[in-house]
Amino acid sequence: MNTRATRTIAVFGATGLQGGAVADALLARGAEVRALVRSPESERARALAARGVELSPVQTGEADSLVAALQGADAFYFMTPDSHGPEAIEAEIRLGTALVDAAVAAQVPQVVFNSVSGAERDSGVAHFESKRRVEEHLRRSGLRAAIIRPVAFMENFATLAPRVENGELVLRMPLPDGVPLKLVAVRDIGGIAAAILLGTADVPGGAVEVVGDELTGSQIAEAFGARAGFPARYEPLPLSVLGGDAEDESMFRYFAGAGAAYRSDLDAVKAIEPAVWNLTEWIRSTGWALPADVVRL
Repeated sequence: MNTRATRTIAVFGATGLQGGAVADALLARGAEVRALVRSPESERARALAARGVELSPVQTGEADSLVAALQGADAFYFMTPDSHGPEAIEAEIRLGTALVDAAVAAQVPQVVFNSVSGAERDSGVAHFESKRRVEEHLRRSGLRAAIIRPVAFMENFATLAPRVENGELVLRMPLPDGVPLKLVAVRDIGGIAAAILLGTADVPGGAVEVVGDELTGSQIAEAFGARAGFPARYEPLPLSVLGGDAEDESMFRYFAGAGAAYRSDLDAVKAIEPAVWNLTEWIRSTGWALPADVVRL
């Protein structure tokens, strides 16, 4: 296990939500971060540079560009974007494969791939299966690698926000009540990835599901209701509310079926990141609140 105080960690996806959390955690731990970016002039890339992050422009379709950006890195974190539709999924697999091959060519000592919970199972969800394909290529590569598999983000409640109706806080999702939904704060994805990249944590078996809480719809509603000061209830919705989006429908079917059939190993997560947030801690720590103009009937 390498515990050098200062390491250079290459990050692909640092301008996004999860990769940005990884960059944040690495900077907080004193690492030197090299962000592989396709658009160094973007607002998000410039914001990273202002914080001391080295920007390394890359052309993802050019192998030499990727290899050059990884030269001399002590470790490499990468993720592939969620994709919908056959063409986008194949493009995602090509990108993940190219990043693995570049890490091999650059002889990067440690790689962390940000996959998704369920990629290791027969989920039937196309954008989970694409990450499984990247996982398989990574395992065949011979690289020293770890895979992190985040569950659903707590941050999704920014758009799946509960509402106040007739003096009650109401949460609705296309998921049966009584079915536990696995949740994680994006901040904790970053902390766990950083610990592995910096060599301060090991991942037995080479992969870990990244989870912070596991709650039913009613329990989620109650957590938000307690924060807002309202009685709360949960209403499950039919899959038809997803507007015929086959990908989203398959994902929620998975959540309600195979995804709910196994228990998360929160102890394994806390062995890496003891301060991982549960939903109540996320609500409190992020300052979540109902909109100021909410109608309280």
